Amino acid sequence: MIDLEKSDSGFSIAIGRKTLIRHHPEAPCVSAGEGSATYLARHSHYRIKDKITRKIAPDRWDIREATESWVVIEFEGFGIMTVAEAAGAVEIRFSGLDEQLNRLWFFLEASPGEHIYGCGEQYSELDLRGKLVPLWVQEQGVGRGKDLITLLANLRAGAGGAWHTTYFAQPTFVSSANYSCHIDATSYAEFDFRDPQRHILHIWQVPTAIRIEVADSAPEVIGRLSNYLGRQPELPEWAYDGIWLGIQGGTEIVDKKLRRARKKGVEVAALWAQDWEGIRITSFGKQLRWNWKYDHELYKDLPHYIAELAERGIRFLGYINPMLVPEGDLYREAADKGYLIVDQAGEIMHVVLTTFPAALVDLDNPAAVTWFKAVIKEHMLGIGMAGWMADFGEALPIDAVLYSGRSAERAHNQYPALWARVCREAVEEAGKLGDIVFFMRAGFTGSSRYSLAHWAGDQLVNWSLDDGFATVIPAGISLGFCAVAHFHSDIGGYTTVAWIKRKKELFMRWCEQAAFTPIMRTHEGNRPDSNWQFDSDDETLDHVARMTRVYVHLKEYHRALGREYTDTGLPPMRHPYIHYEADPVLHTLKYQYLYGRDLLVAPVYQPKKKSMRVYLPDDTWMHAWTGQSYSGGWHNVLAPLGQPPVFYRTSSPHRDRFDGLQTIR
Repeated sequence: MIDLEKSDSGFSIAIGRKTLIRHHPEAPCVSAGEGSATYLARHSHYRIKDKITRKIAPDRWDIREATESWVVIEFEGFGIMTVAEAAGAVEIRFSGLDEQLNRLWFFLEASPGEHIYGCGEQYSELDLRGKLVPLWVQEQGVGRGKDLITLLANLRAGAGGAWHTTYFAQPTFVSSANYSCHIDATSYAEFDFRDPQRHILHIWQVPTAIRIEVADSAPEVIGRLSNYLGRQPELPEWAYDGIWLGIQGGTEIVDKKLRRARKKGVEVAALWAQDWEGIRITSFGKQLRWNWKYDHELYKDLPHYIAELAERGIRFLGYINPMLVPEGDLYREAADKGYLIVDQAGEIMHVVLTTFPAALVDLDNPAAVTWFKAVIKEHMLGIGMAGWMADFGEALPIDAVLYSGRSAERAHNQYPALWARVCREAVEEAGKLGDIVFFMRAGFTGSSRYSLAHWAGDQLVNWSLDDGFATVIPAGISLGFCAVAHFHSDIGGYTTVAWIKRKKELFMRWCEQAAFTPIMRTHEGNRPDSNWQFDSDDETLDHVARMTRVYVHLKEYHRALGREYTDTGLPPMRHPYIHYEADPVLHTLKYQYLYGRDLLVAPVYQPKKKSMRVYLPDDTWMHAWTGQSYSGGWHNVLAPLGQPPVFYRTSSPHRDRFDGLQTIR
């Protein structure tokens, strides 16, 4: 219901009995302007500046229509704002504006004590109240702070990033005041939650719509929002049969490591060999060929090996991204057919994301999309792959010329969602949906509708609160507010640079956390020989084996959470306040989470910690490893290796299964 109230100087609009829009001459609810931006890009890291040449803040207004279902307001010298019910929500649209206006500011009323979540994948901050959040798909960055490694990364490659840089930006947020807001736009945007009175949504285009939905509870808000944005399908049952071991080096090496792991008791669901299409050694480390056909030297008869693995109950996963390298035959084929992104002169554009040039497939070209899907169906699905890492998606240049003719500036954020759609349609057209999993790092609006899973990207292999292990916790929680469910991370992290190398304790603690996520997967990292690996010693292998037994023991719970998400939209990895809305302490925490309704997980995200201070919501909880009972509040909990702080509700319908955790050795 829409409730309009007028006064002599202005008006207010309540949506679902919550006043969210207020207008008067000194504080208009909307303004628009004209601006021109500059984008300085290097390795898909951006420095963005804007110059506003004109700004219009409407003053005089007239109510043209008003009912319980819609309100039409005409602003003199500005245009028309329509607030109307649409499929259970309210959509705000603008018409009659000057076509030259390409900036819009919209203001929503803020509530005292309000907390804000979402905006895609946020690594450094969880509650965004008090923050200015830029929304632009780009490389996450190395370091992402004010430390030495960030400084060095910026000096060498402009690749340091900042607290807000993210692979997955989305103009969507959820308020603890039980409403959601989504902007139907693809441009750069800034959501400013710093003002105590108003939230300022600054969009670099006039959006198609601003969608607001009010509900009675947090679960209902999240459920309705995810229903609109689109939900991922359930993962196939095999996905929960164990860890997805990231190994590379060719058939002989990967099979030797795989056999050793299984002999030590590691539960393995899949072998993930990212170098299936070939390896290249660069100054950054061990990288890939980017020509999406299997390497006959490393993997002499890969289809046969995949079939052999299947007989042993193990799936094979590969790697692909939406780029091609000039030395590859697929590049030459795509170039001849006009399927690659070009510049203003019609020449193929090359981007350098790491150390070598590559060209992007033009996903605005239907013929290019059909061709690229055929590549996936023939060279990946056709040889028996059960899935792949669908990497990148952040690199569409702003000055590219697209087949469709639309602005690359407007298409940049959307490119990863188009990439997800290519992978999804390839799977569906092959009749494999429900059997295959591809997992992505980049995303935008639409990703949850097309992607099958996501991972956190390229964290440093350390304990950094800006770019290390800890960041995957708020990352997973924030994506849960944006309709993404099947989230995980590289166990141990990815990026080894300078003095930063993966150590044993970090790997083991990361492995513990991964057991309480939908997917458990390792990665050797960009410099495998510098990193501690799952098989670096017997103690680590024994630890991995035990944590995979924990993960598999919870298989039916994992699956139940997948079904719950499909039915209700609630993500498996979720903020505790969702079920304990009256508890203000929960909004101050960002490194513990609920895994489903019944498990509370507080990973050990700092080195050399043997105990953790954990906050439990008001409920009766059981310690997963000792069976000790705990009430709500703060507790100091012992946390030796192999026993991260994990608790379950004693009233859980899954209690019998949780009780069994105490016996796993």
